[in-house]
Amino acid sequence: MKMEPTVDFKALPQRLRSMAKCVTVAVACPADAHTEEVIERSISEEFAKFILVAVEQNAAVAERLHAKYYKRQAIILATDVDDASRKAVAEVRQGRAQVLMKGTVNTDNLLRAVLNKECGLLEKGHVLTHIAVAEIPGLQRLLFFTDAAVIPYPTTEQFHAQLGYIADTYRSVTGNDCPRVALTHCTEKVSEKFPLTLSYEELKKEAREGAFGSIEVDGPMDVKTACDAESGAIKGIASPVVGNADILIFPDIEAGNTFYKAITLFAKATVAGMLAGTTAPVVVTSRADTVESKFYSLATACMKA
Repeated sequence: MKMEPTVDFKALPQRLRSMAKCVTVAVACPADAHTEEVIERSISEEFAKFILVAVEQNAAVAERLHAKYYKRQAIILATDVDDASRKAVAEVRQGRAQVLMKGTVNTDNLLRAVLNKECGLLEKGHVLTHIAVAEIPGLQRLLFFTDAAVIPYPTTEQFHAQLGYIADTYRSVTGNDCPRVALTHCTEKVSEKFPLTLSYEELKKEAREGAFGSIEVDGPMDVKTACDAESGAIKGIASPVVGNADILIFPDIEAGNTFYKAITLFAKATVAGMLAGTTAPVVVTSRADTVESKFYSLATACMKA
């Protein structure tokens, strides 16, 4: 029997359990209270077990977790944060873990290991990008968007990769087969004055030709038109995407990051995020993110794994 689509984060742990999905997560430097809480909550929700890669001089949290949940934990000791990053990546690369998660290690240190050409997680020809998923009060669905953190100014080829990754992630997380994608911009007209809109035309053509599977792609359009049907009706724009967007593709990192910060601050949204394009999902949250955001980032990554 097909399950009801996932429309909020609270449904994710139950959905993972119903799929009998228990994902092994490699954690680089689990040495802070937030990471400890996320790990404990994930174990209690029965959707994850962990390989904790801890620096020897800062292993108290890992040792405490292992003592309490020894059947759901393994510990690997490292000499420093770079060694911990390499060892955590190796656990994923060698198939012993299906998700990589950042603890207290600096993002730059972890990414050096992830992007290592010989023993990292980004295969040749793939594009590293960031996918965010937002639960916004008043919106009766999860809203996916990209890219708020990695690619400054995407090329047409990078847009193509972003759209493919985020559409697949949407299907894995929500259970819906046909995402509605808005290619966002400040204008609704395709114009050489805005070269990105020409890239959008190419994406729409590829979508019509079946490059992304079952999908509705339209744009350019602004975010309000994409998410508010009344705005589209006033403008006379008829499209299955208008007012119903499940996915927002932003023109650049400036727009995506501003949207991310604005909805968390002003709309009190909870946002989960992960890196995509790698051979396995990579959870790289900000130090300023809440425990809820970090927990649901991991749950989202486990759904995709």
